[in-house]
Amino acid sequence: MNVKETSEKTGVSTDTIRYYEKEGLIPKITRNRVGNRDIDDKIIRRINFAKHMRAAGMSINVLKEYTDLVDDAKDNTERQKQIIREQIDIMQERKNGIDFAIEHLEYKLAHYDDHMKKIEEN
Repeated sequence: MNVKETSEKTGVSTDTIRYYEKEGLIPKITRNRVGNRDIDDKIIRRINFAKHMRAAGMSINVLKEYTDLVDDAKDNTERQKQIIREQIDIMQERKNGIDFAIEHLEYKLAHYDDHMKKIEEN
């Protein structure tokens, strides 16, 4: 499968696929006899994994560390779990911040006529 087909299948842009390869987040992609990238199912799985971990807020650096652990011959299960736990903590902090912002906006909306409108008129 070429990069364009892979992009359509994964929903990841061709530029991002090339970037993931350059950064080592996916294995080096072999090229066919005319020089086009030839992407197999293993790489598609890795692209999807990277896509989902990025959507979960994982930085490129942390994702690179994680994928290096996956590719290492040693059993790095405990460190991989630790990275995921750390990411959960990061996302929980973000969620708490978003929850606070939503609550604040809901309060402002609920009290708009008796509070916000008076402030805005001055």
